[in-house]
Amino acid sequence: MTHPDEPVLEARDVSKRFPGVLALDRVSFTLRPGQVHALVGENGAGKSTLIKVLTGVYRPDGGELRHRGAPVAFGTPLDAQRDGISTIYQEVNLVPMMSVARNLLLGREPRNRFGVIDTARMNGAAEHVLAGYGVRADVRRPLRTLGVGAQQMVALARAVSVEARVVIMDEPTSSLEPREVDTLFGVIGGLREQGIAVVYVSHRLEELYRICDTVTVLRDGRVAHTGPLGGLDRLRLISLMLGREVGGGSGLTRFSGRRRSPAGEPVVEARGLRRRHVLHGVSVSVRPGEVVGLGGLLGAGRSETAKAIVGALPIDAGEVIVAGLPLRPGSTATAIRAGVSMLPEDRKAEGIIPTLSVRENIALAALPALARAGVVSDARIDRVVATFMRRLRIKASSPHQKVSELSGGNQQKVLLARWLAMRPKVLLLDEPTRGIDVGAKAEVQALVEELAEGGLGVLLISSDLEELVEGSDRILVLRDGAVVGELSGDEVTEERIMASIAEHSPGAGTHDAGHADG
Repeated sequence: MTHPDEPVLEARDVSKRFPGVLALDRVSFTLRPGQVHALVGENGAGKSTLIKVLTGVYRPDGGELRHRGAPVAFGTPLDAQRDGISTIYQEVNLVPMMSVARNLLLGREPRNRFGVIDTARMNGAAEHVLAGYGVRADVRRPLRTLGVGAQQMVALARAVSVEARVVIMDEPTSSLEPREVDTLFGVIGGLREQGIAVVYVSHRLEELYRICDTVTVLRDGRVAHTGPLGGLDRLRLISLMLGREVGGGSGLTRFSGRRRSPAGEPVVEARGLRRRHVLHGVSVSVRPGEVVGLGGLLGAGRSETAKAIVGALPIDAGEVIVAGLPLRPGSTATAIRAGVSMLPEDRKAEGIIPTLSVRENIALAALPALARAGVVSDARIDRVVATFMRRLRIKASSPHQKVSELSGGNQQKVLLARWLAMRPKVLLLDEPTRGIDVGAKAEVQALVEELAEGGLGVLLISSDLEELVEGSDRILVLRDGAVVGELSGDEVTEERIMASIAEHSPGAGTHDAGHADG
């Protein structure tokens, strides 16, 4: 049995490498019985990698894991589960076509003396367990018939019911209604009293301060801070996550830092965008020649706002107006024809087509505009591609080189060229310099400034506060899917952004409560 002060799970100087990336760099993490330990950090900080190392998905390349005081090497997630370590992922990973009861007791179903599953006992046990999690449903029905929140509770009940001593929760409230969040926190309180340790991963700061006692902050694969959460104020926690000291700033971007104040009507205006659990009445406008920044932590709703504007994310309410005319919601084709283009955050999954050439990737979106009577002239394509390869200084052996062979920075410039070839009125840029080298980053920043000077409206999303401050004329700060601040002129500083995030704490359940799932 583990001594109360002895760690139940520990990572000591753990490192994990992938091709070209050091995902974890000598990370140490200690979890004690009955502790609710927050694990936080922005995208790419190493949270997911650390969880996968702790649960046997990945083997560490350096350092060691210790479980209940003894060295351990989990070969598979099943090994970790057998040792009492359960994980609840953000996306429910159960079997949607099976009954609720079978999902809860899968592999542990009660059987009669002939070895046949005792359905009545199984259903009765499932109802009893789920009642403690606030789920009252017909456990004979397929899991898929429950709401997402109720499914999440089933996943939690299953994770705890396998005699877990450690429960890892990855964004557990992302799909929950306020009533279900309260139930979840009650369950976590019960786990704490039983001496079960919880690793709690969430971007919602108010939840961390409500339920967690300890916090570890990861940044760029390293531990930036670990210690009691109660003594750490929100502004300090945010600065640790973002890697920015209050009063910091080094002027290393290629943005001039000049604030433009463009006149005229907005080229694009989003009014009251709403999507359940995601966006809560977000409004934003961009004028010609203006760069409007969206600030906020991971999960604040910045990417979702941009996707809603371009029609890639269906909305429940609100409207998008381009040049005075409303767009048909949920249609990217309509948005693109109206002059709205977006450079997505994940260029590999949502942007470039790796099997095609540089030429084909650039010309892809513009082909209809380049056609005459349904026929596209190779010469016209070549002229457009040559123009943008020269203008954006895309380094490739030829336009026919596969885009997958280019550096990350040049792939990003190919994507920019694709959308600039459409002659947009407004360009939505989601993390345009993430994952590219310093030289390419400076070139992209200079290009964004040049485009704005030429009259293009730009919506800029960046987790690099310095880039956001120096590149934006105006900044909207988002938190939990709502705008909590607007900064302009001398207010556009890193300190004001972090203060806006820290000051406004609406809570997990203040927006659009609606009806509880399940």
